[in-house]
Amino acid sequence: MPDTLRIVSFLPSATEIAFTLGLGENLVGVTHECDYPPEARTRTVVVRNVLPIETMNQGEIDRAVAERIASGQSLYQIDEEVLQRLSPDLILTQDLCQVCAPSGNEVSQVLNSLEKKPQVLWMTPRNLKEIEDNIRDLGVATGRAEQAEQLIAAGRARLDGVSEITKTISHRPRISFLEWLDPIYCAGHWVPEMIEIAGGVDRLGCKGGDSTRVSWDDVLQWAPEVLVIAPCGFNLEQVLEQVQPLLDRPGWSELPAVRSGRVFAVDANSYFARPGPRVVEGTELLAHLFHPEVFEWAGPSDAFSILR
Repeated sequence: MPDTLRIVSFLPSATEIAFTLGLGENLVGVTHECDYPPEARTRTVVVRNVLPIETMNQGEIDRAVAERIASGQSLYQIDEEVLQRLSPDLILTQDLCQVCAPSGNEVSQVLNSLEKKPQVLWMTPRNLKEIEDNIRDLGVATGRAEQAEQLIAAGRARLDGVSEITKTISHRPRISFLEWLDPIYCAGHWVPEMIEIAGGVDRLGCKGGDSTRVSWDDVLQWAPEVLVIAPCGFNLEQVLEQVQPLLDRPGWSELPAVRSGRVFAVDANSYFARPGPRVVEGTELLAHLFHPEVFEWAGPSDAFSILR
């Protein structure tokens, strides 16, 4: 890989993977959401959100997103002038979720406007193996194949370590993992797999598929013993600002998770919503929340908070 390789990332998860593989110096452009590692904030912003989500609640965000998608409008603005000036050799993007980042035709249109045509690496995982494949693909594309394999092997060993322990636990608690609160969405893509490895059961989740809308009655009938609140795109502080409408729903106080004090708000951005290396830590966090008598949590104190 030439030292002059210039990379632009349209994905916070891809930005994190690039830094983890030692490609930070090559990363010249990022999105406004790329905040990990902290050094990512120093890179030129190429992509911004068109919605003022910082001032909106989840219901307002959901309605605005639905309206823009229905009318064929994008949720993101790519600064073509800045992208042209950065002249990337490699662009990291996705075609999984219109809400998560620029995708599909939108990216293709921008690429057609560039004088120099960069290589494009599409990172569109739906499960843990495909996250590993994305890490591997980026390693191969940038001459960091060995580092990628080491990262994958280390993560897989940690996941296997959790799985080996949870296989021996007799009780696997009923879990509800909420990826959005108004309306309510269940866990999708790689998260149900994380829940399984961590020793929980979530029959509302969509393993390997899109997170889908579920009714509050569905949650009440499932009667989760552990409830994880993880709205996509939110850190812990932001999650805590959004939970009150959920607490006001009928039947909330009757949920087994509420009665036993096992309702947890988590840092969704760091450990669940972004398909990168930290999903391993996210799985270990879930194992601690599901089975605290077996698994300790040695990670950051702001990874989760107990709702009382």
